[in-house]
Amino acid sequence: MLKVVISGTGVYTPPATITNAELVESFNKYVQEFNAQHASEITAGNIKPLEESSVAFIEKASGIKKRHVMDKQGVLNTATMHPVLEERPNDENSILCEMAVAAAKQAMAAANRTPQDIDHVIVACSNLQRAYPAISIEVQGALGINGYAFDMNVACSSATFGLQNAASAIQSGAAKCVLIVNPEICSAHLNFRDRDSHFIFGDVCTAIIVESAETTASNNCFEIIDINLKTQFSNNIRNNFGFLNRTAPGSEKTSDKLFIQQGRKVFKEVSPMVAELITAQLSRLQTESSQIKRLWLHQANLNMNQLIAKKVLGREASEDDAPTILDEYANTSSAGSIIAFHQHSQDFVAGNLGVLCSFGAGYSAGSVVLKKRA
Repeated sequence: MLKVVISGTGVYTPPATITNAELVESFNKYVQEFNAQHASEITAGNIKPLEESSVAFIEKASGIKKRHVMDKQGVLNTATMHPVLEERPNDENSILCEMAVAAAKQAMAAANRTPQDIDHVIVACSNLQRAYPAISIEVQGALGINGYAFDMNVACSSATFGLQNAASAIQSGAAKCVLIVNPEICSAHLNFRDRDSHFIFGDVCTAIIVESAETTASNNCFEIIDINLKTQFSNNIRNNFGFLNRTAPGSEKTSDKLFIQQGRKVFKEVSPMVAELITAQLSRLQTESSQIKRLWLHQANLNMNQLIAKKVLGREASEDDAPTILDEYANTSSAGSIIAFHQHSQDFVAGNLGVLCSFGAGYSAGSVVLKKRA
């Protein structure tokens, strides 16, 4: 079978950052304003008072210390508490396209590829800003790429599921070189008025070049040894925003139109599922966990990553075993594990093995075993 490699990656990082202290200050101001405005109803027992957040609570619950965002002012303004991103005219690149192009150019440079070398584009992310035309086709046009393109959404596992699509396209002969981009403006679907989740997400875009090992022009390739995917339906992470909302008057702005989750259930159900997915994959490949140099895990929660790594490796994992980037980026959905790979793979030598893994809403999970090529 034709061998497929990741030959380059790129990351577009928004310049604006929000620290936990800044986020907590804004959230607590909102809580104080809400409780003051509803004081009589709270006293009467008709409304529960809102509880303030804290930096200590956020860091203990998640390991997150700050996040990058596309708009800082709108998020911190208690009158809005969401990013303010103006709609662009149809003859201008959309904001997701703009992010994707920036990340793609980095990935192409790393892979020594030009747009003329690429014949397939996949935009894989949690939230697309429109139904059609596809963002991927817009990115394809903005970069001057021939061939074909499509959008896909498997929430936080979109990048790994995109890798499966890319590898299959190359092995079947449908494409020779594939660009995958993961533009994630997670701040736009986050409820910044919810204490349990207001700190979770950040914004970013990652890009990956996937191609045949026989024709690559890169001297820094990782061969895709195996991809293992799993989905299992669950309502514990959900976002009900969609085009049908307008057909149900009165429900357009309810909290379920933004990110909602039952975090404790997710932790208890997803952690073992992911650990078993990776362990079964390594067993099938007759590979011992001791042969794995690094786990590039989805960056959702530090405690979850530490538990998964311990189950897979059979011991406590060090920062080198399973590097963390969510302290700086927070949860960036499909892009998180790609950022970890992008930042923490330079020390690999020929023959070293690593596992790139995603997991999230669906439930969905994807595990990709990679080997550094000579």
